[in-house]
Amino acid sequence: MGEAISAPKGTYDILPEDQPLRRWVVAQAEMVFQHYGYRRIDTPTFEETKLFSRGVGESTDIVRKEMYTFEDLGGRSMTLRPEGTAPVARAYVEHGMHTLAQPVKLYYHSPMFRYESPQSGRYRQHYQLGVEAFGSVAPEIDAEVIGVLAASYRAVGLAGLELRLNSMGCRDCRRVYSSALRSFLAEQAASFCGECRERARLNPLRTFDCKVQACREALAAAPRLTDHLCPECSKHHQRVKECLDMQGIPFITDHTLVRGMDYYTRTTFEFQSPVLGAQSGVGGGGRYDDLVEAIGGRPVPGVGFGTGVERIILALSRSGGEALAPMSPVAYIVAMCEEARTEVFALAHEMRSLGAAIDLDYMQRSGKGQMKQAGRSGARYALIVGPQELAERTVTVRDLASGDERTVKRAQAVALGAEA
Repeated sequence: MGEAISAPKGTYDILPEDQPLRRWVVAQAEMVFQHYGYRRIDTPTFEETKLFSRGVGESTDIVRKEMYTFEDLGGRSMTLRPEGTAPVARAYVEHGMHTLAQPVKLYYHSPMFRYESPQSGRYRQHYQLGVEAFGSVAPEIDAEVIGVLAASYRAVGLAGLELRLNSMGCRDCRRVYSSALRSFLAEQAASFCGECRERARLNPLRTFDCKVQACREALAAAPRLTDHLCPECSKHHQRVKECLDMQGIPFITDHTLVRGMDYYTRTTFEFQSPVLGAQSGVGGGGRYDDLVEAIGGRPVPGVGFGTGVERIILALSRSGGEALAPMSPVAYIVAMCEEARTEVFALAHEMRSLGAAIDLDYMQRSGKGQMKQAGRSGARYALIVGPQELAERTVTVRDLASGDERTVKRAQAVALGAEA
């Protein structure tokens, strides 16, 4: 017998007992997305690598360190999807969605892949819910996107979240700010780690991605991007804040919030949960007015967010939320003799065809063993078929909660499952 094979580090199996809560969280979020007018899109699990190097940014940690990239048999460089926005932007361009009524509002639920240190609620393969809205520069849609995410969290009962908000400005704002930040980083170089000094050379804004505590403390004294906004970006940022107030969504201005992708412009935001510790982010996003052009489309503004399903579930569990019980069968059908097994199988098929959740024995248990299994299954009823029931074309129905029994015609038993 060979060595047992385990799942790759940083991945995990979603077991049957974990499914009900995950499926419920996703269903609640999708319902919110649809209420706001977003429609589902699915993109390929892998894309051409240049989509992410050009779209997400060569200087980002995602592109430099975290992507699963491989060469296919045709010699093309491909990458497993590390984030959802660039692929959806690519689909927007490829399918000519600029010809549709704008804004085009899309959502997705997809696995993402990043080679990073596995931590609680953070995995190398994780599942993300997200929305993207293309075609509008209005600050109101920034506020709507934030409102969609806030409503999604409310829908699953996730409370105690803190919204962090910043503005990255436009290209002109960032050019002025980057110069000021680079000067600050050069003056304070001794306070920063080697990785931050490398980031300062490539893209000084990426220094805000550093998780080293000493670097984060040093960055507290850095120039603030919001102090370098041009009049248009400042006006946009103010309007976003006004619209958040109108929705009753409190926020904290955080000048260090730059997110992990180079495509962000103007609004950036992140919802954080104190129950998650140092890695407190649950989900976030922002505006990306230059992304579509960067990947080969005509200039089209956009805004969106991504939120990890695992992060939501972890925050729920640490907030005292309870897992949903798996769906129990309406009835467990018991064969009290060998001759009844054919009838039991046929009965189960008929009831399932009518939409009833039905279970039965496949382990050749005795009648007594099947009754014990019926109790363990969580079924409401045990439907019992023995020699007498076979002869009379009847079924004995036992209520597993009360123990009450009655005998009904076979057709009534089938209907019982459909009614339940």
